[in-house]
Amino acid sequence: MSLAVIHTRAQLGIEAPPVAVEVHLSGGLPSMSIVGLPETAVKESRERVRSALITAGFDFPQRRVTINLAPADLPKEGGRYDLAIAIGILAASGQLKGWQANPSVEMIGELALSGDIRPVRGVLPAAVAAGKLGRALLVPRDNAAEAVMAEGTEVFAASHLLELVGHLTRRERLPAQLPVQEHDQSATAMPDLAEVKGQLQARRALEVAAAGGHNLLFSGPPGSGKSMLAARLPGLLPPLASDQRLEVAAIASVSGQPVAPACAGVRPFRNPHHTASAIALVGGGSHPRPGEISLAHQGVLFLDELPEFPRRVLEVLREPLETGEILISRAARQTRYPARFQLVAAMNPCPCGYHDDGTDRCLCTPDQIRRYQMKISGPLLDRIDLQLQVPALPAQTLLSPGMQGESSAEVRARVMTALERQLQRQGRMNRELSGSELEQVCGLDSASQALLVQVMQHSRLSARACHRLLRVARTLADLAGQARVERTQLLEALAFRGLADGDRG
Repeated sequence: MSLAVIHTRAQLGIEAPPVAVEVHLSGGLPSMSIVGLPETAVKESRERVRSALITAGFDFPQRRVTINLAPADLPKEGGRYDLAIAIGILAASGQLKGWQANPSVEMIGELALSGDIRPVRGVLPAAVAAGKLGRALLVPRDNAAEAVMAEGTEVFAASHLLELVGHLTRRERLPAQLPVQEHDQSATAMPDLAEVKGQLQARRALEVAAAGGHNLLFSGPPGSGKSMLAARLPGLLPPLASDQRLEVAAIASVSGQPVAPACAGVRPFRNPHHTASAIALVGGGSHPRPGEISLAHQGVLFLDELPEFPRRVLEVLREPLETGEILISRAARQTRYPARFQLVAAMNPCPCGYHDDGTDRCLCTPDQIRRYQMKISGPLLDRIDLQLQVPALPAQTLLSPGMQGESSAEVRARVMTALERQLQRQGRMNRELSGSELEQVCGLDSASQALLVQVMQHSRLSARACHRLLRVARTLADLAGQARVERTQLLEALAFRGLADGDRG
């Protein structure tokens, strides 16, 4: 046989489109060419495959070898096609006795010159896609734990080319990989809310944010505990559901990040430095990769020192905060990544950090304070549901023993009860409610409506800000176990946005 077709998978965002590796041997001077829009790393597989086959004891055919990666209009990158190319050459040259290329088997892996099979990125999306077609997947051994997360996909793992050849020719079958036992999130060490002293309003805001999926902004002087509070939000969130684990693990897989936390159901917590570029935050590059907002999918994105981020970097967050995804467009293709995260931000009230803290330490002028706070645009603030001041703790509270509040486990129990109410009522979290749905689930009485109209007119709130207020009020009602939103919840939602006295927007 001089023609063999081996099936594998490309990587396009978190998708894994199928690729057929067609290997043809013909007469002519010995050569090897790869067509089908291969990039540099794919073209270099000629030398890796040749050396790996020779080192493993196989004959490299002294004929003209043509390799086509179909479809031809899909860009191919990386070393993930090495294994399929090597097996295709062996099959086309008749060195795999008793094995015919099987369309029900796919394989992915990079080859070392010694014949070892090295791990690659993006194996989990490939395993999910192969399983949907009822195909088995052959992967590097180091990718096995990741691949078996795709339930229903038969996975075989090999560490050397000879092991794989033995499996295909049935000389020595590889055992099917078994899914690893799921870990409980509670066994994962996470910062506990009980370690936070005082800050009752900030603790309450964390509970509300966790219960409704709301965005949160802490403002206060240095050392008031803003970062400490933000780091405890993931511990209040419920573990990832099975479909969410697959999504989060797939993003980690294509990014080269560990997938073990997603396997344990732990929600991501990303904390990029304020020197991060727009591409680092939202993703992109010549070969698009997920950014911090996608790595925080189904978790928390914490932006400390918010005004220190360049304004043009912060502005790119506006669309993902609304849509829950990011579309990266290039001349040749578009890549879509999920980005449904909770934004938690922290900032100082002025450049020195001590404005309005009850002392005379702040030396900033009013103009400096205004310019510092204006670094955050109104449209971005409009998308942050909870905005509150975090004052510095008095020395007596900070040093007093036995001042611990509720633990994360106690608060998480109330959060999960509130989330269950939301899922039973509308099938999703409150942050995802549309305007028409808010009218149905909030049901404000005439007095509460009049109050909200008065605040909107006085503070010139946008429709978006009004809807976000109602979503927070609905979450407060769910935490209280109430079927409708009362005036008390509306007032508390206004207070969390600094509008209880009607003098701030």
